[in-house]
Amino acid sequence: MARDWTRAEVEEQLHGRSNWGRWGAHDQVGAVNLITAAKRAEAAQLVRTGRSVSLSRPFPTRPHVDNPRPASHYTTKTPRGTGGISGDYYGIEYHGVASTHVDALCHVWDERGLWQGRDPDVELTSRGSLWGSVDHWREGIVTRGVLLDVPAFRGEPYVTLDRPVHGDELEEIAEAQGVCVGPGDAVVVHCGRDAWDRENPPWGTEESRPGLHASCLTFLRDHDCAALAWDMLDRAPNDGGVPWTVHGAIFAYGLAVVDNCALEPLAAACAEEGRHEFLFVVAPLVVEGGTGSPANPLALL
Repeated sequence: MARDWTRAEVEEQLHGRSNWGRWGAHDQVGAVNLITAAKRAEAAQLVRTGRSVSLSRPFPTRPHVDNPRPASHYTTKTPRGTGGISGDYYGIEYHGVASTHVDALCHVWDERGLWQGRDPDVELTSRGSLWGSVDHWREGIVTRGVLLDVPAFRGEPYVTLDRPVHGDELEEIAEAQGVCVGPGDAVVVHCGRDAWDRENPPWGTEESRPGLHASCLTFLRDHDCAALAWDMLDRAPNDGGVPWTVHGAIFAYGLAVVDNCALEPLAAACAEEGRHEFLFVVAPLVVEGGTGSPANPLALL
């Protein structure tokens, strides 16, 4: 079994290889800068059959062990003449492990600060973030997506606590699938969370959960990824006792991270079509000062 990492090894990836200043000291877009118009046009050529697959979990309105603060959904119905009109109220605290959402660059930090070293005590207010908020991605995240299917590679239904996904394994999976992950890509890592939930106590406690090892930071930085979408998150507990391991790619590299995706349907679609690349689309809500946004990511094949 591959070993855990020390704090120094994790911090070398987060601090020694950061993208701070790469696009200027005042940049609030991060690695999404790598998704150029040419990159989007190239990614659009991957749509061949027109098949569209949602990567979103249902809006999490039901209380559950992994959803202690469920989303609110109220429906109204009002008469109008001989007809009527219906409406909705939505309220959600989407960060956590229940809702599919995208994390903005202001969402997490360590002792060095937010993306570009900004001070969270200065930038984060009760009315929103003054730095790195989700509205800076208002044009959407539209790029080439690459699925790395861990269960298919291992021949097992899901990632387990004793075998987290390491960066070297992601390299092996890409090679086995015949795909190359390149600058500006969204890497989509399927770990089998839905299969886990069908057989085990629900995935997702902060104290102990299967997922990605800190060495996956090396993979993301080496390949200059713009976004990471995943069903399981950082393996817990964190390697080296740092506040964030793979989630640290947000403040260190400027990645857009899409949490809690439902990837079983995409894995099935890719297996049926015999390919693992597609057009990846996320359109966050334009919330000025928002620390992220609920999302319905799409893969178009």
